[in-house]
Amino acid sequence: MIIKDFSLAAVPAGIKYRDRLDLGLIYSRTPAVAAGVFTTNQVKAAPVLLSIDRLKQGRCQALLVNSGNANACTGREGMEAALETSRLAAEALGIPEDMVLVSSTGVIGLPLNVQAFENNMAPLVSSLSEENFEQVAEAIMTTDTVAKTVAKSVVIGDREVRFLGMAKGSGMIMPNMATMLAFILTDAQISFPELNRALKASVERTFNRITVDGDTSTNDMVLVMANGSAENPWIEDDQSPDYELFKDCLEEICKELALKIVEDGEGATKRISIRVCGAKEDSDAEQIARTVANSNLVKTAFFGEDANWGRILGAMGRSGIRFNPDKVDIAFGDALIVKAGIAQGSEAEERAARVLKNKHFTVCIDLQDGTGCEEVYTCDLSIDYVKINADYRS
Repeated sequence: MIIKDFSLAAVPAGIKYRDRLDLGLIYSRTPAVAAGVFTTNQVKAAPVLLSIDRLKQGRCQALLVNSGNANACTGREGMEAALETSRLAAEALGIPEDMVLVSSTGVIGLPLNVQAFENNMAPLVSSLSEENFEQVAEAIMTTDTVAKTVAKSVVIGDREVRFLGMAKGSGMIMPNMATMLAFILTDAQISFPELNRALKASVERTFNRITVDGDTSTNDMVLVMANGSAENPWIEDDQSPDYELFKDCLEEICKELALKIVEDGEGATKRISIRVCGAKEDSDAEQIARTVANSNLVKTAFFGEDANWGRILGAMGRSGIRFNPDKVDIAFGDALIVKAGIAQGSEAEERAARVLKNKHFTVCIDLQDGTGCEEVYTCDLSIDYVKINADYRS
């Protein structure tokens, strides 16, 4: 799928490795309505700070993104590098500097090689094409093993509205954003307040429901650009059916990308949904699900295919949410292993262990105490996770 008036490019600029795509550009022929969500970490990289400031105008025309270097914790020099790289892109594209956003991912604390940007800006811009979406998705990868892309469309009014989404992320993945980048392009005509509202709601239900290892980062960014080329009726009312159609499709894109990130978690062999229901409030269910999903003991049990429900109950007990352990049911898939706080015997454990052999499965926890229900997505914790993170900077 292509989206009219968006063009993209990626080149191997040698920012960290030779002969690897690591510099990407997304360009809209006309200024696009734009909204973003960024890391909640107190330590924010220079490109994040610059893009937050520039997005206050609710529009942009280009995004320059690199992998191999996060340009984080680099002080004034890092901000100057972010400004200079955006200036180079703006000059090459013939657009105002404040219409260029920047995004970086990779190793923290190293100066950004601005010369690599300068040397490669001309070939980057000259290779812009509607066909290069997958190349940019590859260029933003770090420890990812696969590029992550999604395409969808929805009819709004009598016009087909298209969406293309890409993401990177594999480690340092934790709710409230993560070491992840996600860029979503759409040709919808939508006003900034509605786009911003739809994006924040979608991120809360998707990217903020995933965890690989409980760590968050300095460079996280989700950006949506809407260039209006679909010429659908303007979406300017968040109570309208058209807004709901747009938001639902955007959330589907975000969820698919979020699940791809979890499935590609560093060293992961399984993707697991932790679903907690029967809580007093949705927020209680979410907190319990997050605690279970982040437990190293639970995650290593998943890797070992050990139906160790005691670790789950133990994690629940330190979540900070009050519940009655004597009411709790726990099931792995359709295998009920705990009923009203009591183990259901060896046959139930054997059925649960068979569920754990699957690549995808759900752990269902019922507190029997209300109508609150939430789901968090996680993965197992393997030996390879330690190996990957022991030598990441090499």
